[in-house]
Amino acid sequence: MELSRRNLGKLVVATGGAAALGTAVIRSADAAATWKATGTAVPALAGFDNQMKTFMQARGVTAGQLAVTYKGRLVLARGYSTESTVAVQPTSLFRVASLTKSFTSAAILKLVQDGKLSLTTPVTSILTFTPPAGQTVDPRLKTVTIKRLLQHLGGWDRDVSGDPTGMDATISKALGVPMELHHADVIKFMAGRPLDNAPGTKVAYSNYGYLLAGRVIEKVSGLPYATYVQQKLLTPLKITRMAQGYSIAKHAGEVPYDSQYTAKTVLDTTGKVVAAPYGSFSMRIHDANGGWIASAPDLVRWAKMFDAPSTVLNSTSLASVWAKPETGVSPDGWYYGLGWQVRPTTQGGTGRNTWHTGSLPGTFTLLVRTYNGMSWAALFNRRDDASGKSYGDIDAAMWTAAAGVKTWPTNDLFPTYFPS
Repeated sequence: MELSRRNLGKLVVATGGAAALGTAVIRSADAAATWKATGTAVPALAGFDNQMKTFMQARGVTAGQLAVTYKGRLVLARGYSTESTVAVQPTSLFRVASLTKSFTSAAILKLVQDGKLSLTTPVTSILTFTPPAGQTVDPRLKTVTIKRLLQHLGGWDRDVSGDPTGMDATISKALGVPMELHHADVIKFMAGRPLDNAPGTKVAYSNYGYLLAGRVIEKVSGLPYATYVQQKLLTPLKITRMAQGYSIAKHAGEVPYDSQYTAKTVLDTTGKVVAAPYGSFSMRIHDANGGWIASAPDLVRWAKMFDAPSTVLNSTSLASVWAKPETGVSPDGWYYGLGWQVRPTTQGGTGRNTWHTGSLPGTFTLLVRTYNGMSWAALFNRRDDASGKSYGDIDAAMWTAAAGVKTWPTNDLFPTYFPS
């Protein structure tokens, strides 16, 4: 699929391969009458507020959030709502979906940095793949390295054989196990299926590859995936709000999620029809490929870490993040690095734009780092609505807002949201 820098609407990175289908549940709100923005208004950056308002009201999005940095400073942190019953603060928590992949990749690199792992290590030398009775493991699995997992070069193609992270009912029936599934169920099911491509020959976006990367982190570190990420990556950056999300129960401060769809639950075998964001996919399964919840300030704080070597990731690790893969560079130059999409640019000399989007039922997210020292995170509590408008349009909207800034403010809100 074409995933260009200016065409993020086609970046279909649904971490919950369960694209819920079912009865429409349309919510309507008098968005114009109930529009509310929280956080400090910055007149010089009003263009960002205006773009968010236009975007959300056109789609009936009830909860949104934005954080913007410039030259390493947090210059804007805002929460937005179009419904009186939804209170969104700059610190409210949203499911971030596939933005999770940059955290998982960084966790792998931290293990490499500490001498506990190599990117060239075959995943089969760390994890055990035992197929169902009567099935065999594809011998090519031995050539799937850790790096290939992270660059979507492992040989699984969801456009060919489906996304196993969204095949809960199929896996439950095939293995005779109850839902909600565990990671081990998905791995056992996939161990008996042939790869779609020879590893290293074709980029095919794979949530399953990141599911495996999460298990590698646990095996090598001896810690649960989320604990390792929190201890080694988030705590040094004073990011304390982030957590693994729940399929149904909300964390304190987490926004509600909207969708026009319903679907059968994957949390048990009752076949109960539920609102798509609450049970049409399992957050437990998606921990390492799409399970984190965070605020927009948390995400740009995270993005800033990639600007320069630190105690979290050194220069060698950062170079690995941006390195070109063995194959898969698009005709116009962009490629998937380690947990980030990368486009080299010659604007202003040499540099790169890096980004990722995330999508789940009830969630659309965007995190961007630009060649000229800006970054932004835009988060929304839905990804579909009756308007049919693209949610990927938020990318162009943010670039338009940035281009309209005449003078960037000198304030820095990082100490406010991440006190020493």
